[in-house]
Amino acid sequence: MIELKYVTGYAVSLRPHQVAWMARHSYSSSWVLVKQQKKSEDKSKLFLFHARDAIQLKMEGLKAVEPVYWCEQPFDWTKVFKKIFD
Repeated sequence: MIELKYVTGYAVSLRPHQVAWMARHSYSSSWVLVKQQKKSEDKSKLFLFHARDAIQLKMEGLKAVEPVYWCEQPFDWTKVFKKIFD
């Protein structure tokens, strides 16, 4: 399961039922994939987090949680998928 999110700042708006589902299934291959596009920047960033980080990600945002992987646009989808499926 991969939860997809788009943000323009640092806050990630995960709903309580999404956080609960990810906390319950954090032992499985569940992920949060966040695309960040700041209005002041041309390039987007992509962040990949384990589901076990969903609570902290919801409470504290992108600045507080270390992603498993991140990259700037143009995105290297091969590396993203490799992280997810390894």
